[in-house]
Amino acid sequence: MAKIGDIEVGEFPLLLAPMEDVSDPPFRALCKEQGADVVYTEFISSEGLIRDAAKSVMKLDIYEKERPVGIQIFGANLESMLESVEIVEKSGPDIIDINFGCPVKKVVSKGAGAGILKDIDLMVSLTEAMVKHTNLPITVKTRLGWDQDSIKILEVAERLQDVGCKAISIHGRTRAQMYKGEADWQPIADVKNNPRMHIPVFGNGDVDTPQKAVKMRDEFGLDGAMIGRASIGYPWFFREVKHYFETGELLDPPTMIERLEAARRHLQMAIDWKGDKLGVFETRRHYTNYFKGIPHFKEHRMKMVTSDEAKDVFKAFDEAEKEFGDFQFS
Repeated sequence: MAKIGDIEVGEFPLLLAPMEDVSDPPFRALCKEQGADVVYTEFISSEGLIRDAAKSVMKLDIYEKERPVGIQIFGANLESMLESVEIVEKSGPDIIDINFGCPVKKVVSKGAGAGILKDIDLMVSLTEAMVKHTNLPITVKTRLGWDQDSIKILEVAERLQDVGCKAISIHGRTRAQMYKGEADWQPIADVKNNPRMHIPVFGNGDVDTPQKAVKMRDEFGLDGAMIGRASIGYPWFFREVKHYFETGELLDPPTMIERLEAARRHLQMAIDWKGDKLGVFETRRHYTNYFKGIPHFKEHRMKMVTSDEAKDVFKAFDEAEKEFGDFQFS
């Protein structure tokens, strides 16, 4: 049984990765229903929280049905990070996660996210200060290193554990790789197999089939899998992995009616949470995967991703149901 602090999260938990403009409350709710064991918020700027920036503060919204839920924050300034911890605590999360892995230039250029991989001492001291500043478990998400020549993840993981980090999620790429090439899980396994390590070590990167999740568990011996891109527009990925764990068989994909029902609920929850305009706009990225693999569907998808009014998107769902409601996914 993997535990983050005192929180039991399952024998091989599936974690929904924090993803900007993706892992918001509506999407987290759908993933939780489909078997995600732990969900994380979109990553939140510590500086944005301190400035009371509306977008950053809105990301603090969490709901009881999501638990256990982690709020992820990023930054490189000690005072700002500690102040943001105090703000985050008021939202009542189960976990606070520190993002030391985001490779995006605007984050890295400020020394935050994966940028801090250039300064391991700062990474460790920030983590230690945050651990001491809260009673909530502090976890870390990071990458193998800045580039292929500076991979020190064994040392990094040990040092983070030594200052009180309660779990570590490692993306199997360097910052230089961004999301290109294949994720390398072997260095993550090396962290897990280090006899000094006793906190959970979760793998991240390229877990896009149930078979790969089994491989991460059985061949690499990790404590859990953090799922990112494979879940976008496809919250059923979590239930498919768990079914495969239990039976060794692949679960039939969701029907067209299931997909349409989820898309409708997703859009309505997004509208209820962030209003018509943002709700419509920020669910668009999911529709490609919701309706992937349907021949001659382009016209309907275009309506879904170009309509600015919620009523027009719901109408597009209705039209798709009339024409493709009996479509059989293989």
